[in-house]
Amino acid sequence: MLHPVFRWLLPAALLLTLAQNCTNVRSQGAMLFLPPYLENPHLRTLLEAFDHFLADTLARAGVPGAAVVVVYDTAVVFQRGYGLRRLGTTDSVDAHTVFRLGSLSKGFTGVLAGLLVHEECLCWDDCIRNYVPEFSLTPANYASQVQLAHILAHTTGLPYHAYTNLIEAGYDLRTIAQRFANFRVKHPPGQVYAYQNAAFALAGEAMQAVTGKTFGELLRERIFLPAGMHSASADQLSMLKHPNIAWPHEHTRAGLQPVPITSRYYNAAPAGGLNASAADMGQWLLVLLGNRPDIVPQEVLDEVFRPRVRTDGERRYSHLWGQPVTPYYGLGWRVLVSETDTIVYHGGFVNNFRSEIALDRQNRIGICLLFNAPTPIASSAIPTFWQMYRERQGAIQTWKPTSMGP
Repeated sequence: MLHPVFRWLLPAALLLTLAQNCTNVRSQGAMLFLPPYLENPHLRTLLEAFDHFLADTLARAGVPGAAVVVVYDTAVVFQRGYGLRRLGTTDSVDAHTVFRLGSLSKGFTGVLAGLLVHEECLCWDDCIRNYVPEFSLTPANYASQVQLAHILAHTTGLPYHAYTNLIEAGYDLRTIAQRFANFRVKHPPGQVYAYQNAAFALAGEAMQAVTGKTFGELLRERIFLPAGMHSASADQLSMLKHPNIAWPHEHTRAGLQPVPITSRYYNAAPAGGLNASAADMGQWLLVLLGNRPDIVPQEVLDEVFRPRVRTDGERRYSHLWGQPVTPYYGLGWRVLVSETDTIVYHGGFVNNFRSEIALDRQNRIGICLLFNAPTPIASSAIPTFWQMYRERQGAIQTWKPTSMGP
């Protein structure tokens, strides 16, 4: 869920300080050009142009801190931190600073469910009541028609954001599942898209029912550890114990102020409770681009990214991409289809953190951005990156190294 554009401006002196931090602070080894991309001048030009755009834009907007990672083909080619982990300190963001991911968590949930379906532990058409018998709807017969795929594609028939407020109030998922009966469902399951958090998170309950392991345990064993996502986690305690974390900031009349890392959405981790660094997300992008079939087979990615339902009512996700796109939702992922490419995408907002991820499977490029304050830059930065990429795409793809070395 996108946060409204902030209304308050930072005092001039603070803005200048942030500008200096955003311009000068780099992570160790900030730019990683790995063979065979080391000498590709067109790729280097793209990354340098986006780096300058992002640093300047963040500084002008007064965003406390951010981090970015870009993957091309089989390698992480760029990662960098900008600004401060927390205003009032000198702690700089680097590529290993951990942020909350918000709804980027849904992409992990879709892929993890895909793995269990691939292994025949689950089926996409399994009734969610098989695993969460408390799940209820009105009319009552609709509850037995809601399948796992409906949960992950937001086609349960429930109204938009049904009982997200109960997640934020700290209710457990099974209690919420029972209360869904308070909604009169107008459309049969599988027909109409309406974005969910509480219902979506029930996918984690299904996974635990068939494996005996919590959602966090499954993620750690099946994705985080084998992918080398060393700082990623799915709970508040792990976030707070990490020595290198970003603190969220909110807009007040006195300017941006740091606020606590709350427990919100950790009770619905499959929908919005994961934590990770830009470096972690680079490894995740490598998985998503098909470079780690030992972790996630190609057929699982194909199924998870397959468009399931049109999402035309959410035009805010599709008007910034520089060309007309037809928006869909897959299983935990938005899919934006245009005449020239298909972008797999998701955004996130939780606890005043913003996050964005996008990848083009055909052209084998992906990017993730993390912010520790609400900012409209989060909505425009990745579309800007894609426009920059399209301008150089042909040159990047046709360039050949003069020598591949020994």
